Amino acid sequence: MLITSLIVIVVLLVLASVFSISDNILNIEAQRYGIDTAKQNVGIFPSIGDLFGKPVPEYADKSSFHRLNRGHDILLAGPAQGPVKNADINRFALKPGDFRGIAPIPKMELEEGAEVKAGDALFFDKSNPEIKYVSPVSGELIEIRRGAKRSISHVVILADKKQEFKRFNPPSTDASHEELVSFLQSSGAWPHINQRPFDIIADPTNKPDNIFISSFDSAPLAIDYNLLLEERSEDLQPGLDVLARLTDGKVFLGLDGRDAHKPHDQLLQANNVEKHWFSGKHPVGNVGIQIHHLAPIVGNTTVWTLKLEDVLLIGKLFREGIYDSTRIVALAGSQYKEPQYLKTYLGASVDELIKDNLRTGEQSRIILGNALSGERAVKDDFIGFRTNLLSAIKEGDYYEMFGWLLPLKPRPTISKTYPNFLIPNHRFEADTNTHGEQRAFVVTGQYERMLPMDIYPQHLMKAILTGDIERMEALGINELSEEDLALAEFSCTSKQPLQSILRDGLEMMREQA
Repeated sequence: MLITSLIVIVVLLVLASVFSISDNILNIEAQRYGIDTAKQNVGIFPSIGDLFGKPVPEYADKSSFHRLNRGHDILLAGPAQGPVKNADINRFALKPGDFRGIAPIPKMELEEGAEVKAGDALFFDKSNPEIKYVSPVSGELIEIRRGAKRSISHVVILADKKQEFKRFNPPSTDASHEELVSFLQSSGAWPHINQRPFDIIADPTNKPDNIFISSFDSAPLAIDYNLLLEERSEDLQPGLDVLARLTDGKVFLGLDGRDAHKPHDQLLQANNVEKHWFSGKHPVGNVGIQIHHLAPIVGNTTVWTLKLEDVLLIGKLFREGIYDSTRIVALAGSQYKEPQYLKTYLGASVDELIKDNLRTGEQSRIILGNALSGERAVKDDFIGFRTNLLSAIKEGDYYEMFGWLLPLKPRPTISKTYPNFLIPNHRFEADTNTHGEQRAFVVTGQYERMLPMDIYPQHLMKAILTGDIERMEALGINELSEEDLALAEFSCTSKQPLQSILRDGLEMMREQA
């Protein structure tokens, strides 16, 4: 019996190895012929999703529906809830460091003590003076805060109780490309447009091959974008019409195709765009993932990207002639007494937004953005140019002996050591503890399971670390931004700072461009 059992085990192991190798070969061959393996299963056996997958939602177009197989959803405790409340904020700031590609010491157009209206220019980059960076609110410029080497870190404004807006005279939406670009630069709307490769402010001298907008976010504790359209739905179509005039290609609108996440009716009825629905786990809502599956960045391809609030800002600018930087900010996380949505303006004071709302008795970390790719808020900080989420989680300032060996409490992880798959809807109370330190950079295959793109992220990271420019480009660095690798960094056994490594690689590529 023992010999028979051993023979059976050996045969099963051999068969498993053969099937595994065959499956990998099929995937490699599929990629050679351009088959999207992140979206379509090409293995020997059908996936569980293929056998028992949910049908396409009735509001989605089946021919434009993309169900992605890779990724991972991290459910954290404390999602923002309830109706949107008006926040009473006194101070706002614009931070030059939020804008990649400009000098650390931009040219100021105003001095401390100056009175400004919302839309008045505050500073510009000396290498591109046509692009204006404007005040999000009206009031008094009370501080020009300096950082390292005299760089400007914050331009702080004490807001008026009643907001006043600078009046612009926008061209019609059917104006020439040059007129539209010039107006967007002078009115302060241009910095809301990002360019890929490199994820920097768009170059106004180039015309993009396509423009991409993701209308939803799949990151932990992300804001519900439908809330933005409850009061500003009339600004959506004018914004889309302007963007359609800025490219000879297409404007792609990524829509939420996940169950129980129906997009706002105004998004479903949008015109002058090509609509696509995406379903799957995070990072399915990232615009970079959607670009990869719709029109990948290859060769000299250049694309522009915007968030939904940026489209609404441009729409209102052309509809009413004012720069309205209204933001809905989510206060979300286990450390808030009352997770909620607040209505304010771009650059609001973090201290004022979270005042009297943090739990006492525990150290908390405030994050500008989500827990995967956001930045730690410093003392007396302000929300960033593209921030619509303030996450608050526990500070992980403790040591857990043999934490990897003794799973004593639930935590968000992809490790099978923890039976998280048995409680799929449980929201975890996470902290900032990394449960380990940086280790040898070994090949694990984890990154590929977290990233629904047909690239090899671990090989790319090593190419960046060795400064191999040609290999970096061949491995698809031009398609990526930090947020796309945030989940891979979360899952990394080696505890490598993948987002920081990627930014170093993108800067190397930009220097060579």
